[in-house]
Amino acid sequence: MTLRKKKIFLTQLLLLIIGMLMLFFTYLNFDKKSTDGILKNDTKLEIKNNIEDKEGKSTTFYNITYSGIDLSGNRYILKAKEAKNSEVKNELLKLKNVKATFYFKNNKMLNITSNSGFYNNKTLDMIFENEVNGNYDGSILLAEKAEYLNSKNILIITDNVRVKDPKGVFSAEKLLFDIKRNTLNISSSEKNKVRADINYK
Repeated sequence: MTLRKKKIFLTQLLLLIIGMLMLFFTYLNFDKKSTDGILKNDTKLEIKNNIEDKEGKSTTFYNITYSGIDLSGNRYILKAKEAKNSEVKNELLKLKNVKATFYFKNNKMLNITSNSGFYNNKTLDMIFENEVNGNYDGSILLAEKAEYLNSKNILIITDNVRVKDPKGVFSAEKLLFDIKRNTLNISSSEKNKVRADINYK
């Protein structure tokens, strides 16, 4: 190899190394500048927070109506002015201004209203809370909480329970209404005894 060829070879090799180094440093800085230049850290954080907020937010429905048949074959209609699905369980709905009507096989109806509640659209269980009002066969029920458990076919009424009936008035800690057997159990702790004013006429 002549001296001239060696100089050309070394020059080409040097230019190749310089070109590769330039490409390497250009792309190294480009990746950094492309993310930093287009989106600042504050903007990135804001976008991330917005995405997380949207993923965590529940959906709100208005004037909803659910109807169905429970495990004993009784029909029911559940209405609410507002319903939000749970962020944790999709089948659980949080309700506002709730009204439910149960149509029993004995041709009697139970109407329940409450300020708030929950409905599980898989198990068909319902919870009524805050100023619960019920009406069944001429009896008026007042309480703060009522739970309808479809799997057990019972309605559990608790918290400041009062019943007004043509036969009298009574208050208790807990009422358990067995829908299948059409029976009512009344219970209270020793501190909160059942209080009744019965009309014997």
